[in-house]
Amino acid sequence: MEGTDPAAPHGYGGELSALLIDAPTLAAKIGQLAAAVAADHDNERPPLLVCVLKGAVLFMTDFARALPIPSEMEFMAVSSYGSATSSSGVVRILKDLDSDISGRRVVIVEDIIDSGLTLSWLLKNLESRGPAQIDVVALLRKPEAVKVPLQVGYIGFDIPTEFVVGYGLDYAERYRDLPFVGLLAEHMYR
Repeated sequence: MEGTDPAAPHGYGGELSALLIDAPTLAAKIGQLAAAVAADHDNERPPLLVCVLKGAVLFMTDFARALPIPSEMEFMAVSSYGSATSSSGVVRILKDLDSDISGRRVVIVEDIIDSGLTLSWLLKNLESRGPAQIDVVALLRKPEAVKVPLQVGYIGFDIPTEFVVGYGLDYAERYRDLPFVGLLAEHMYR
């Protein structure tokens, strides 16, 4: 990394190869995404934001605070990565929703779309529960890695297929606490 290592103050010195998206850029984009989702909301009831744990929790928090309309929150945990660096496509529900979504506008708040397999499975699962509408807001997408067609209405950034960490994204449960998105150095996972 050129200049100072932005991960060093967080205890991860020398573990990233590059800073990809800094904190101010993330904040600005999240504000834009929140404004777009709010502008498209035409339902009397607040949208139900569904956070896909654990990776999207920081994005969900900042997104909900940036929304200029009331919202409600739900959390769902699914797993398709384990400690690997790419999605396996085999999805398990680790924590399901606590409330009924029938008749609601659901906005899935997703940290990253990699292969798209997990999100495709999640959309089918939630559609079977009778919501009025399902939208997806994704902070990051790796367009070259997507393997299935997806309707994603709101995308923050298209990024390369390299392994990214920070701002909720992890490798083996590390790096979620970084306030930016960076590229994990190959020596950390090879």
